Amino acid sequence: MSLISIDTCRLDGKVAVVTGGGSGIGEATAKVFADAGAMVIVTGRRLAPLQRVAAEIGGHAIACDVSDQAQVRAMFKEALKFGRKIDILLNNAGGPGPIAPVADVDMSAWVECMNINLVGAMYCLQEAAKIMSAQNSGSIINMSSLMGIQGYPMRSAYVASKFALIGITETMARELGPVNVRVNALMPGAVSGENMDRILQRRSEQEGRSAEQIERENYTDVAALKRWVAPEEVGRAALYYASDLSSAITGDKMKVDCGRF
Repeated sequence: MSLISIDTCRLDGKVAVVTGGGSGIGEATAKVFADAGAMVIVTGRRLAPLQRVAAEIGGHAIACDVSDQAQVRAMFKEALKFGRKIDILLNNAGGPGPIAPVADVDMSAWVECMNINLVGAMYCLQEAAKIMSAQNSGSIINMSSLMGIQGYPMRSAYVASKFALIGITETMARELGPVNVRVNALMPGAVSGENMDRILQRRSEQEGRSAEQIERENYTDVAALKRWVAPEEVGRAALYYASDLSSAITGDKMKVDCGRF
């Protein structure tokens, strides 16, 4: 008798909320979850890309700025109307934050990054914790980063927010374990896409190096696999945490970084 069935990695009958679901990792993961059988609700600040993704996967779109607690509460309330439960939260919404040395960083931009990446994540975690505790089941996946376990020059706000998410993940895993809710974190390395292209351009302007040089020296050449991570590769790692493949795993953190150790 096989110890692993096809059902173990399926999400049939599950309802998943994906924040930051209109592009990048969020979009890719929404598609992975939908392919695995989940009904997926994608959320984010811009409705048009959310509607496009939702149409492609047969899901639902809800506009929500996670830095606004009232909007987060309204989003979860609306999400419950679609499936009367929430089995999975991919807590993914966030931004790169200011790119500058600590001595020179624009503190208003620094605080704005924390309000989205950390405070916004906490607003979502509060609502998911209430819903999943009442259900006595659920899987929460926090999107941290490789920069959630190691500091990185010019990225203090982003680093601080992602370090904090690792601690919150471990805290919530202990809090919610007794009610059968698992909480884990993903730590992607450099993921290809428009967000990374913008970061390369901003670093190039700050550092006086070409984007191509920064890409090679800081991202691809330093990875064991000598390449970028693709968004769908992060999505497949999220599927592991969302599904019963990881049924005994909580408080964990997984690198998805093409071997940048």
